[in-house]
Amino acid sequence: MSELYGLLGEKLSHSVSPQIHSKIFNKLGMKGYYHLFEVESKDLKAVMEGFKVIKPRGINVTIPYKIKVMEFLDEVSAEAKAIGAVNTIKFENGKTIGYNTDYFGIGMLFNKNDIQVENKKVTIFGNGGIAVAMVNYLLNNGISEITVVTRNVSKLKENSSFNSCRVISYDEIQGIKEPSIAINCTPLGMYPNLNNSPIEKKYIGKFTSAVDMIYNPKETLFLKYAKEAGLKAVNGLYMLVGQATCAQEIWNNIKIPKKTIDEIYEELGRGVEN
Repeated sequence: MSELYGLLGEKLSHSVSPQIHSKIFNKLGMKGYYHLFEVESKDLKAVMEGFKVIKPRGINVTIPYKIKVMEFLDEVSAEAKAIGAVNTIKFENGKTIGYNTDYFGIGMLFNKNDIQVENKKVTIFGNGGIAVAMVNYLLNNGISEITVVTRNVSKLKENSSFNSCRVISYDEIQGIKEPSIAINCTPLGMYPNLNNSPIEKKYIGKFTSAVDMIYNPKETLFLKYAKEAGLKAVNGLYMLVGQATCAQEIWNNIKIPKKTIDEIYEELGRGVEN
């Protein structure tokens, strides 16, 4: 009998999560079905109560419910509590337990691409949920300094998630003097808005490497600028695959081989827009 899994969100038509999890099922010989649960905000509580009845094996959560869903959970893991958001729910012994596998996916992305963060400086563009997960990962892995670039400096300085960061406006990018890793956590450049970048081309040389959490297209304008400047340029696809495999490991108490994760990444990469 197939186990039920799924993704909880508001607008999910462009999600590639079903493809990733189907590949996991096939490669590991698991019987599972991954369903997209498109839910309006007013129905979130009822849906969460419904999950307790139908007992899925596991549910992923995406925007705009990563924070809101936490009030309906029995327990929240340490990393999800620190980030203040949940993207994975496990149903176990009548309890709902929330996790944040974005955190682990970020680490897998850096390791895969040999990007060392210990004692390094990082500049993050954006201040959404993935930026918060990024800050938590970096602080826990020896980063020496984090600069966050935002459009509303005063508002972000009031956000406790960024207390350990230097916060600057986009107008202040030109003043960055010391080399750092540039990480795009904004949607700028995401399909179909391909002509957008969080920074102008003339500033890319201030950085040592560029990481874009966007995976579609494979090469955003931001990464194109980085490659043209001779920097290491990495998109977010491996993080997406990594957080999905981590979720399966949590739901099924298994360890997925790195070789399998790499195969899924390569196969998925061939299907993503250039």
